[in-house]
Amino acid sequence: MTSSPPPSRSALIAGFAAIYLIWGSTYLGIRIAVETMPPFLMAGVRFLVAASIVIAFIALTRGFRATRKQWRDNAIVGGFLCLGGNGLVSWAEEKVPSGIATLIISAGPVFIVLMDWAVHAFFQDGKRGTRPGALTFVGLALGVAGLAILVGPDVFTTGAGGLDPWRVLGLLAATLLWGVGMLYMRYATEPAEPFTASGIQMLTGSGWLLLTAALTGELSRFDPAAVTARSVMAWSYLVVFGSLIGFSTFTWLMKHSTPAKVSTYAYVNPVVAVFLGWLVLHEPVSPRIFLAAGIIIAGVAIITVTKNRKSLAILPRQAVAAAAAAPARERP
Repeated sequence: MTSSPPPSRSALIAGFAAIYLIWGSTYLGIRIAVETMPPFLMAGVRFLVAASIVIAFIALTRGFRATRKQWRDNAIVGGFLCLGGNGLVSWAEEKVPSGIATLIISAGPVFIVLMDWAVHAFFQDGKRGTRPGALTFVGLALGVAGLAILVGPDVFTTGAGGLDPWRVLGLLAATLLWGVGMLYMRYATEPAEPFTASGIQMLTGSGWLLLTAALTGELSRFDPAAVTARSVMAWSYLVVFGSLIGFSTFTWLMKHSTPAKVSTYAYVNPVVAVFLGWLVLHEPVSPRIFLAAGIIIAGVAIITVTKNRKSLAILPRQAVAAAAAAPARERP
């Protein structure tokens, strides 16, 4: 298979900026949307609309083509990401305070790095998995420490004793399942073109979500008349920015970067959420917030800049054949 040239550094920077900034605002959007919309139904229709737009655009511009294996692989990924990740977060945010939810979800990069290391140890083929360097763990530790400083006092103020334990477990499961989906997508053989893959993932993911909505009784309980304009606006924002732009960009980045790098969005998103609260809602900021932001950004910088040459030189699966016949070079 002929591989496409690697993306430019500016394209990668724009991609990371998109998931850092856009996904930092989606937690607020989800929280507002589920005020009057059932979580799984809300997320299912969100991804169904976004997938329809992506697939229709691809079909009209260059023709939508995917093999049976690509449909199967991306349907599995869609289940992990859309239902296991986004669906469970939407469900949990009905009752779990956003600060505590953010702290729990921030464990994602740790899980991803450890799972990617397990993949590396299991296959031992030099193509799948990443053996993290010492500085990667330093960056992860800084990210966790920064988030603890950012939301820790709020946890103590709110109190964890009254949390719904099932929603907390749902957040932990969402974090783990999202990581599994990321790694499955990263190392799937014969992957689809990234935007074709994102369309399939969102379409099949919406099917998983709507099936869950039916099984949990959300369809029968849903009252359209009770939905507020505020929730509709939040849902629309999630469709356009969270799914069409954010999710598609995330899928593209997973083909051109490493899981450890891509997962750093989980550290930056809370900082973005705090900034948006100050900018839009005029919420107060404090020296604690600036300190936490500095530590988080330092952790992300270490993970992003550190060059574990053995792992970061691994190309996406669609480029392996071309790399075998060409001189080795380090990716940007």
